[in-house]
Amino acid sequence: MSPLALVGRFSPAPFALLPLATYAVELAPPISAIGQTAGGVLEVRFELPATRYAVLQRSGSLDGPWSPVAVVRGNGAAVTAADNAPLARRGFLRLLVHDASFPADTDGDGVDDLTELGSPGTHNPLNPAPPIAPEDGAALVADRTAFEGLSHRDNFPGALDVREVKFVIFGVDTDSPELYFVDSQTHAYHSAFAIGIGRYPSNSAFTRDTYFTNSGRKNLAGSIVAHDNYIDPAGRQGIYTLEFWPTDPVAFRFVEMAYAMIAAGMPFLDGDIAYRPAGETQRALYEAESAEFAATNIRAIFAEELFANITYSALNPGETYGRLKIPTGAEPLTARDVVILRTIPNDLTHVAGIISEAQQTPLSHINLKARQNGTPNAFVSGATTHPELAPLVGQNVYFKVGPDGFEIRPASGAEVDAHFDAIRPPTTQIPVRDLGEMEIKALADLGFGDAAAFGSKAANLAELRKILPDVTPDGFAVPFHFYHQFMVHNGFYAEAQTMMDSVLFQTLPAVREAALENFRKRIRDDGTLPTWMSTALGDMQASFPPAGPVRFRSSTNSEDLEGFNGAGLYDSYTHHPDEGHFEKTAKQVWAGLWTYRAYEEREFWRIDHMGAAMGILVHPNFSGELANGVGVTTNPYIPGPGWDGHYINVQVGENLITNPLPGSVPEEFTITNLTFDSALEIQYIRRSNLIPPGQTVLERGQAITLSGHMQTLHNHFRTLYSGGAGFAMEIEFKVTSSGNLAIKQARPWIN
Repeated sequence: MSPLALVGRFSPAPFALLPLATYAVELAPPISAIGQTAGGVLEVRFELPATRYAVLQRSGSLDGPWSPVAVVRGNGAAVTAADNAPLARRGFLRLLVHDASFPADTDGDGVDDLTELGSPGTHNPLNPAPPIAPEDGAALVADRTAFEGLSHRDNFPGALDVREVKFVIFGVDTDSPELYFVDSQTHAYHSAFAIGIGRYPSNSAFTRDTYFTNSGRKNLAGSIVAHDNYIDPAGRQGIYTLEFWPTDPVAFRFVEMAYAMIAAGMPFLDGDIAYRPAGETQRALYEAESAEFAATNIRAIFAEELFANITYSALNPGETYGRLKIPTGAEPLTARDVVILRTIPNDLTHVAGIISEAQQTPLSHINLKARQNGTPNAFVSGATTHPELAPLVGQNVYFKVGPDGFEIRPASGAEVDAHFDAIRPPTTQIPVRDLGEMEIKALADLGFGDAAAFGSKAANLAELRKILPDVTPDGFAVPFHFYHQFMVHNGFYAEAQTMMDSVLFQTLPAVREAALENFRKRIRDDGTLPTWMSTALGDMQASFPPAGPVRFRSSTNSEDLEGFNGAGLYDSYTHHPDEGHFEKTAKQVWAGLWTYRAYEEREFWRIDHMGAAMGILVHPNFSGELANGVGVTTNPYIPGPGWDGHYINVQVGENLITNPLPGSVPEEFTITNLTFDSALEIQYIRRSNLIPPGQTVLERGQAITLSGHMQTLHNHFRTLYSGGAGFAMEIEFKVTSSGNLAIKQARPWIN
């Protein structure tokens, strides 16, 4: 029996609803509606008896060739056939209606259409892939539940703990390609799947036919990644990205094939799928083939659009208890506050949980502190007016940051008390403090082993100069002994103890904050230096050019440590030529040991305040920098073999990454060896919003040079620290006014 036919023309994208009169109907079932879904998918609705089924086909020409895009069974009422993967911007749809007594074999796999319709997942009438065991994967993903059943959670640059389903298309060099959705919990790798179902004997054989070639490519291997918190310009939530190994140069014709097959094989998507060129290689190829992409309706999305339009991001998952608060500056924060931040602050005291309306990066000071303290930290769009958050402001809450969203509910005071009793150390911790070093020393005379007397910041920079002298500043380190003798000389230890013994100081945060501010003022304004100390600082001052500013940086015994980096606790100061003797700025740094945020941090961890000590790192000040950045010598999104590399945030000018200006979005990228040889691939997550579109803060050559320096220091410090699994170093760097790279700090990364 010949199939009945309806032929209609569809319009350029975005598909407009065509008047019914534009469709020529010949021997076709009654058409009740033709239109588009919210996702742009073209649908045809028509009456179809249960004795028939229909195949919707697409072509760019009335002369064909025709490609099947949907198969639907009649039910005696109205049914819908949808073109889930519209590719060509102009073309035709044809509806073929078959008698169910004589089913066709649309995909030519030897199994008729109705049999395949009756076994979704195992079979797909549009996909000739032979059946495989359910524990290996599927040929069709009918709905979100099926997607989640095949998925596992993984990290991608810019996206933490998102759901991913791997896919493999065999035979892309033939007329009958076969698509499989891999059970990603059974098979961790595409090659493991190919070997597991008996299609390939080895990883090397599969790799040879699958990656890094278009002329000899026989297979495609990629991922479908669910970004559930993305909001598109029309306000629709959620998108699935089609992605390939970042350095695999997948040509347009293969992207087109995968896009069509996956969209048809996941009919629930409703157009919410986009090809994401994942790295420099694919982005360059996309731009080179832009004309081909422009002739289709393949939706492409780049990282800067994807991650700029998310509504939620889990920076540091976890759960906590505390009082939900929107800081106004009227009262100080405490370790028992869950805070909603409108902007990223320059500093933040120890808090119980963090919710920010502004997007963060993993290397912001507040997230470094969150990782160190195990503080749940999330970006939530519109947090201050969020319907789940706003009604609970001022109340004790339970707050949990999960991969897909947050949980919050009222909590009792007893729950809050029990939580904090459980997470604080049971006994006082005494930091290491060597007071035996009594002289200021040049960095050239110090190294890693001198941290107990000069602080880790100074000792690590001195060590760094041994291996990378051309990119690190030279200078001096003032030992803890100077701070200790200054405090003894002025009786400030006794004053500090009296202050801390006060009941009001211990119980009222506002009293504590004011008392600490007054104490710092006493140190700065009233403290005097012994003659020998003033002379030593003066001699150091004489070694610097008189017209140049000099940077004084905190270097305590309670920061930059393995497991405790103390990010943002202490302040640094620049000594300008017109400020007189160095002792003025030294006292500012010493006073900084007693900031409210530093005191609260030590108090929470029961670190003995009297045992805390402040050294000073002194070097020429950088000015007029072209860029400032932070990096970590691992890929925090995807650590481990195959994705080894570095993660970098950088911004133009003197705008710091750790303490960004409001509204500032830095350049964020990973630089990784993904080609199984020496070449490096950059994957941009965000672009700076302070430079013209299409430009980058760091040139590729600068990024590669910086990555090389990072690997050198990583290898060196790994031998000095414990160097266990997950070890990495965090750095702060600059591009100087002359265009040179300078690394000014290296400390252990809190993983």
